[in-house]
Amino acid sequence: MNATLPTLEDKIQQAGGPLPMLRSARYGRYEFPVLEPEYSTWVEEQVAWKKTALFYDLSFHMLEVYFKGPDLLRLLEDVTANNLSNFGKNRGKQLIACNHDGYLIADAILFGLEDDECVVVGTPFAPNWVSYQAQKGGYDVEVTRDEGIGTYNRKGFRYQVQGPNALEIIRKASAGTLPEIKFFRIGEFTISGHPVRALNHAMTKLPGVEDTGLEIYGPVEYRDEVKAALFAAGEEFGLKEGGALSYSTTGVPDGWLPLPLPAIYSSDQMQPYREFLPSLAPEANISLGGSFASDNIEDYYVTPWDVGYGKVIKLDRDFIGAEALRAAADRPHRRKVWLRWNSEDVTQTWARSLFSDSPTKLFSVPNPIYSTCQYDAVLVNDTVVGASTWTAYSRNVRGFTSMGMIDEDKVRDGAEVTILWGEANGGSHRPHVEPHVQIPIRATIATSAPEWQS
Repeated sequence: MNATLPTLEDKIQQAGGPLPMLRSARYGRYEFPVLEPEYSTWVEEQVAWKKTALFYDLSFHMLEVYFKGPDLLRLLEDVTANNLSNFGKNRGKQLIACNHDGYLIADAILFGLEDDECVVVGTPFAPNWVSYQAQKGGYDVEVTRDEGIGTYNRKGFRYQVQGPNALEIIRKASAGTLPEIKFFRIGEFTISGHPVRALNHAMTKLPGVEDTGLEIYGPVEYRDEVKAALFAAGEEFGLKEGGALSYSTTGVPDGWLPLPLPAIYSSDQMQPYREFLPSLAPEANISLGGSFASDNIEDYYVTPWDVGYGKVIKLDRDFIGAEALRAAADRPHRRKVWLRWNSEDVTQTWARSLFSDSPTKLFSVPNPIYSTCQYDAVLVNDTVVGASTWTAYSRNVRGFTSMGMIDEDKVRDGAEVTILWGEANGGSHRPHVEPHVQIPIRATIATSAPEWQS
């Protein structure tokens, strides 16, 4: 990049370190632009993904970067910790990108368009890292960035249709052209005569239902006709459109732990990347918040084991971070869990945030998260044993649940822990953080997703 432009590294130095920069950042939680907050109510939308079907327009909030060329597979194998030996056309794969010390930078989804072409889709952290490696490593790969986040000026559309009636709706809209698509495979078919593809990766899992929907994508010029056809087909099946509020709650039932802090802000080996990223990049402007407090930035980093990827990383080959991960494989790790929040404590916290003379941190519904990367301390007998991250209320569960990372030796189904809600010293006073006092909230550990209520 142009050496005269300020970089992420410049911004860190100016702030006096990565933690002061992240803790004072003005950006709040990750937003979903263009979507209305609600199209019916977020409660009805949540119930629809359990009982009928729900449509989400995912065309606006994720970065999409296209990679094409003879060195595509070599590039991907060098930057991801999981197995890509069978990746190619019409294959989907998780991308798990780590830094040289084995800490997670980010995950994303790989969509195989051709054997020598794919698109990386997700928060900007993983696509930016792969783009940097493609440029730095001299791979014979062409990189095309779709920068139209938050606008209709994009290369394509991306729709998610989920719920027990989803496949019937898509089958009807496709006029019988929908093929059987195995999990994490991509199928080609038509809707309203227009070619589309779809990835089978369930956004929300239903008890006893193996396949609950598809992510459909295609050229942007067909977006309106494809959407109209899906809703026409879905009318008899109770299809609803989902807004930003209900969408913010979808990751917890599926067990996805979104937005751990990308492990890029320390180590000499990562400095060239920090000097590559401009100061306007998301990595330079996201916020770090919550009650978990440390003066060491690396205490906020996570490993693949911490977020549930331990079973899919492939340590018998070389990639960025492989040596460090092999060395750490037999050490104790944190484990991804669900934390079911005590409803009485949540009610007290919500009431105090509104009516008390010593208010707690505001507890918005259905998603109380207020930072891009949220880390709330989880305690057992006043000792920190992990962190609670993304939190959401589900009408289908009848309560609040968060995704957490807990020391392995403390993980036991039904064990009670305490989540510390709010920040120390009255809060950081940055945007989205009003003056408040901390409050403990009881929670119970679950190693599987909370069951949906009838």
